[in-house]
Amino acid sequence: MAAKTQGFLLHPLLHSCNLLEERLRIRLAPHGIQPRQARILAALNRMGSASQVELAREFHISPASMSTMSSRLISAGLISRRPNQQTARCNILTLTGKGREMLLAIHEAWHDMDRLIEDSLGVEKARMLAEAARELRNALGGHPPGAKRKGGDGAKDIKSD
Repeated sequence: MAAKTQGFLLHPLLHSCNLLEERLRIRLAPHGIQPRQARILAALNRMGSASQVELAREFHISPASMSTMSSRLISAGLISRRPNQQTARCNILTLTGKGREMLLAIHEAWHDMDRLIEDSLGVEKARMLAEAARELRNALGGHPPGAKRKGGDGAKDIKSD
């Protein structure tokens, strides 16, 4: 049997995601923040506070990667870290006032990206793409970070997931 050489559903999706992420990276650069860091700040805003381990699990990244990202966000003054009262080995992360202010710039950037998608595809196709992406994420066992903590599945959480 010959190997399939074209027509994979995955490739245009991955390529589109890479292109969008690069544009988002450029859009966020003046604020000194990366796309994944922006998502961490948004999750902490939604969750109130969370342990580094909990955030690593929510974002499907290693605890070491979460620790590195946390350290950078702490150095930037966007989040604070304090020891967990119940478990000494666990740190609790919380958004700072500066972090909450950064969310305004993040939301503006995300809004710009939504407009880019709508301008590229049209409003209806953009909406359908978002619904299909959310459905795929949910079918693969994903959810917006913090959604399970609050008991929701995030199905209606369009702007923050």
